[in-house]
Amino acid sequence: MAILVLLWGVIFYPLYPELIRDWLGDSDNSHAFIVPLIALYFVWNRKKMLHSLPVATSAWGGVLLAASLFVYIVSSVGGIAFPARVAMVASLFGLVWFCLGNEYIQKLAFPISFLLFMIPVPNSLISMASLPLQLMATRISAQLISCLSIPVYREGNMLYFVQTQLEVAEACSGIRSIMSLTMISFIFCFLSRDGWLKKSILVVSALPIAIMANIFRVAGTGVLAHFYGDKVARGFLHEFSGIAIFAFGFTLLFCVFIVLNREVANDIK
Repeated sequence: MAILVLLWGVIFYPLYPELIRDWLGDSDNSHAFIVPLIALYFVWNRKKMLHSLPVATSAWGGVLLAASLFVYIVSSVGGIAFPARVAMVASLFGLVWFCLGNEYIQKLAFPISFLLFMIPVPNSLISMASLPLQLMATRISAQLISCLSIPVYREGNMLYFVQTQLEVAEACSGIRSIMSLTMISFIFCFLSRDGWLKKSILVVSALPIAIMANIFRVAGTGVLAHFYGDKVARGFLHEFSGIAIFAFGFTLLFCVFIVLNREVANDIK
């Protein structure tokens, strides 16, 4: 099995250089570096359970493996990166399923599927999602700022104050927080001992939490810009606010995890 996994890695080697460049070139993808390590931890965590399982083969795994390799070849010839990268993960799923059988893939399905988080979302999809998120964050932030008796006028993704103006750029759409918190919600799902309902609530809650945290960031930046100028929207303070808001979102998500999984939370403590 180890030889087959090594061969799988060699087959998909042409994807690695560009994939790593995408990780390094966009901060929205920086979390991808730790995804394989987390997936390996998931496998290591279940090693005792895996040793006790019978080894078998599955024809369905072979079908998935063959289909994934076909998609990889076609995508590589066509120069389309995203399907080829998805096929890389799907082929590993199919390889394990084909070689080890149904019981093994039931235990390894989550760690292997988790590798999908290391695949950057295509810019076309991000652009489609970022604009509505920008406009929503700008609109709600303007309302929050107005509630503080601060005069503000909104036009599109711009906030106009008496002495300055603030642009809610694509980087402030909250996409980065949504991707990161969604990944963390899946980690919490792995730690959860309960059924799919609570795990689904965990994953779904990541989206509103990330959006709400980003709105607070935009509104807070707007308040500071009103008093201290638009310089607060750039440089160290801007980066620090991003880290602080992400920590806030993580805390809220962890609170949801604690409420849904009290026994697991007590074990962690």
